[in-house]
Amino acid sequence: MFFIDTLEFEGLGNRTYLAGGAAAAVVIDPPRDIDHVIAAAARRGVRITYVAETHVHNDYVTGGLELARVTGASYLVPAAAHVSFARTPVADGDTVDVDVDAGLVLRAIATPGHTPHHTSYVLEQNGRGVGAFTGGSLLIGTVGRPDLVEPRLTEQLARAQHASAHRLAAELDDEVPVLPTHGFGSFCSSAQAEGDATTIGKERTSNDALTLDVDTFVQRMLAGLEDVPAYYAHMGPANATGPAPVDLTPPERADAGEISSRLAAGEWVVDLRNRMAFAQGHVAGSFNFEGEGKLATYLAWLIPWGKPVTLLADTPQEIAHAQRELARVGIDRPAAAATGDPADWVRDGEQLVSFPRARFADLAEVRQRGDDVVVLDVRRNSERAAGYIDGSIHIPIHELHGRIGEVPDGTVWVHCAGGMRAAIAASLLDAAGRDVVAVDDGFDAAVGAGLPVVSA
Repeated sequence: MFFIDTLEFEGLGNRTYLAGGAAAAVVIDPPRDIDHVIAAAARRGVRITYVAETHVHNDYVTGGLELARVTGASYLVPAAAHVSFARTPVADGDTVDVDVDAGLVLRAIATPGHTPHHTSYVLEQNGRGVGAFTGGSLLIGTVGRPDLVEPRLTEQLARAQHASAHRLAAELDDEVPVLPTHGFGSFCSSAQAEGDATTIGKERTSNDALTLDVDTFVQRMLAGLEDVPAYYAHMGPANATGPAPVDLTPPERADAGEISSRLAAGEWVVDLRNRMAFAQGHVAGSFNFEGEGKLATYLAWLIPWGKPVTLLADTPQEIAHAQRELARVGIDRPAAAATGDPADWVRDGEQLVSFPRARFADLAEVRQRGDDVVVLDVRRNSERAAGYIDGSIHIPIHELHGRIGEVPDGTVWVHCAGGMRAAIAASLLDAAGRDVVAVDDGFDAAVGAGLPVVSA
């Protein structure tokens, strides 16, 4: 008997795995907030005897070191990874007994590509593979991106990804489940996962790394890589040094005076409410990153690293959820927080401010009237290449904070593909004193509204 439990972290698009038998288990690529993992092990009634990292992660801060310390587990880290803490180094072919009574063994397979030291782990029961933990190597329909370590190594690592995928396919049976860490929204993936589950056999017939020759594969992969989130530059060093334990105790409460003072000091005040509520009334100068959206990815990407952040939300539970998300990317402690009625977030005599929301049909109408408006597209380059509104200007959302001065004069109608990034952009523009309209609509509606959409 064996089990493999999947712990999903949708905000970052990653997964952690707990796998074992009746008495003992291994954890693969744990998150910063390890209490989720400990609770999962407790539900299974197993002791965590090993914690394994597939690589030094670039997109989040690991909880592996702390989880190993708390549980007394051996901490398995690829031998070639340069880290400054004590661990159990693992090399290609190394094995550990996860649960002897269940006949479970974890075998390391060197799979360089996502990083030079990347290592996958195969869970074997009585010599038969029952699960392949592929981290950022072989993903669902794609592979991990090879450009996060060093630009001069990118093509070399892309070729290594191709070879690693072929090695996994050669060594494992078709029915072995492929269990990646990345690919479910994470920018560590070279493309997004096509589906929720897969096997070696399925990947053998559908994954470019296994169906294309190496030169074609590398050319396609390198041509399709998106921008790297800015905060990634801080994740690898933090993980190599050894992250400190996370502190999820509630932040200090901020009253209206403190919120105002922090804004005046140039700190970030982030409103976690949904974009409709924010547009209707918010603290002047605050930014809107929805707590239910990709909070960690986009806030960590846009905020100047190390800038204090104060969180605003409807409830303390939403603050606590945001703390977890942000701790996973190294934003460890909010400077302060406030909840409740937004009217209490501004000082006496001051008012909340607002801006309008609209649909693409509304934009078509004002353009048809001849109104002089600025249409700002904040989607990624690849999205814009597939089609954009004629006459629009383009600044990807992650570049906007530093390029607001490039936005032409006039009322700015800002859009993305669905509304979330447009809401972030609208809040940045609003805080900068611009007149803005947030287009909260799917981009497909632009054509239906009669707006001229052209291809790059």
